Amino acid sequence: MKPPNYSNTQRTWILVLLYSLIIVAATVMAYAIRFDFSIEDSFAQPYDRIGPVWVGIWIAKLAALVWAGQFASLLSFFSLPDLRRLALALGPVSLVLLVAWYSGMLDHVSRGVIVLDGILGLAGMVLCRLGFRLVRESAFDQSDEVPRVGIVGAGQVGAALARELQTQGSMVPVIFFDDASSKAGSQVHGIPVAGSLETLREPGAPELDEVIIAIPSAPGARVRKMVEILESLDLPFRTVPSMSQLARGDIATTLRPVEIGDILGRESVEFRGIECADFFAGKTVLITGAGGSIGSELSRQLAKLKPKALVLLDHSESALFKIQQELSGSDFLSVALADVKDSAAMKVVLKTHGPQVIFHAAAFKHVAMMEQHPAMAVANNVNATHQLAGLATKHGVEHFVLISTDKAVAPTCMMGATKRLAERIMEGHSLVGGSTRFITVRFGNVLGSSGSVVPIFQKQIKEGGPVTVRDRQLTRFFMSIPEAAGLVLHSAALGQNGDRFILDMGKPVRIADLAEQMIRLSGKTPGREIEIQFTQLLPGEKLHEELHNTCEQLTETSHPKIKRIQGDAFNEADWTKLQAELRQDERPQNPQEWMQSMLPDYQPE
Repeated sequence: MKPPNYSNTQRTWILVLLYSLIIVAATVMAYAIRFDFSIEDSFAQPYDRIGPVWVGIWIAKLAALVWAGQFASLLSFFSLPDLRRLALALGPVSLVLLVAWYSGMLDHVSRGVIVLDGILGLAGMVLCRLGFRLVRESAFDQSDEVPRVGIVGAGQVGAALARELQTQGSMVPVIFFDDASSKAGSQVHGIPVAGSLETLREPGAPELDEVIIAIPSAPGARVRKMVEILESLDLPFRTVPSMSQLARGDIATTLRPVEIGDILGRESVEFRGIECADFFAGKTVLITGAGGSIGSELSRQLAKLKPKALVLLDHSESALFKIQQELSGSDFLSVALADVKDSAAMKVVLKTHGPQVIFHAAAFKHVAMMEQHPAMAVANNVNATHQLAGLATKHGVEHFVLISTDKAVAPTCMMGATKRLAERIMEGHSLVGGSTRFITVRFGNVLGSSGSVVPIFQKQIKEGGPVTVRDRQLTRFFMSIPEAAGLVLHSAALGQNGDRFILDMGKPVRIADLAEQMIRLSGKTPGREIEIQFTQLLPGEKLHEELHNTCEQLTETSHPKIKRIQGDAFNEADWTKLQAELRQDERPQNPQEWMQSMLPDYQPE
């Protein structure tokens, strides 16, 4: 049986009555304790003298409680902040009384009574509120309808989640699981801590309706093991949000299913927002391709850093409208509907907004489609990049950051080759000697981007399969979109002219394993309920991607997840030759042959 729900008026009058009784009872008990239940004659003052004094004190205490907002509190919700507010309300009243006693204004009232009255009054109110809380929690504990949950992780996040669940009463946390042997046998908020999650397989394990993984920083390999254990026990499970999401609000209200990003084996990277905020403060930032996966996430993260102005540019009206609506509350935001291949339009954008920083994320990225339209790949990924870099120099842009890809390393497809040539163009412009810093940031696949394998698998699983994998041994590097965007921002802040950076992508993931894990996370069994079908590599696709070639060496930077590429540098003679080719008015008749002449390491398959 749950405790009754009172209206605001009913709750206020109940608290007024209870607090009044406690205040009066505290005074009576203070006199009784002070004089050993026999008041001395010297303090037995006539009622008409001492009575009004205490009535006034009681009214003052009630007024202090009103000021502290105690009569607006929910009866059965009481925690340390409420205790502090009670102490801040009643403490000053007792302090004023003591000052009055020392000044001779209350010499007919015992000093000991004043001290005891304050202590007993506070203690009585605390015990009263705790009593209401215990009644509520015991009522929920006795309910057969409330799900019993176990929490993995007896750390700060797990403890906060347990307290929130106890307060809400929507679920009853009955046990913690934690890998730290030192915590086994202890208690957190009255909830016992067992060993690791593997103890659920032992005889006598508690019966649970659900398990919540409350370790947002857990390595992917450990999360993957937890998922395997819970699936084998047929137990539903969810997880807490990421650390950045945890900072935005309650934990219990943002619980979500375990996602593929949780078990890929990557640890999340630290986003040093303060450092980036200092760099972007007072600057106008332009993002090309702002409606895309990386461009839109760069826009979100930069909007939080509050630059002087943020200009979002894209040629897709619908994509640009979507990110504009999402960030519509930012008064420093403006949009530009333009194509990066349109030189006249880009001149207007740069002249109008005068950006100090450009993130060039606009690119054609789909391998198979660019194999079919190689001329468009050259026009968008190569010519437009060169054109915009030249405009950036003329308009005094301070930082120009190119977003590149691991497919640019020893490219076998037109998309990768055009991005490799775009990297070379950045190196070439850095040799000119102007004030613009040209920086390249290279990384692999990002989870959930449009056209990537994860949303394709999700669609195939939703439709009942089969899930198509190009090859049993196919591997790819993965990181989350927020990770990639955050590290790109850091790269801009620490980059010098001509710098080439590569993001730490962790270990490559076998796509067949990824497919199996996604099927299991959907509640299905690979091979039985959802078939995995192996096909052939598409034209231009590699079996395994690389992050750098054998001529490139990686060196450390001030950020542990960002490496600087050294070696295989572009020289002025190479730049002069490439510039001459890029000045040609006519497009090459055979883009693949032209690309091979520009990039000897481009070997189409």
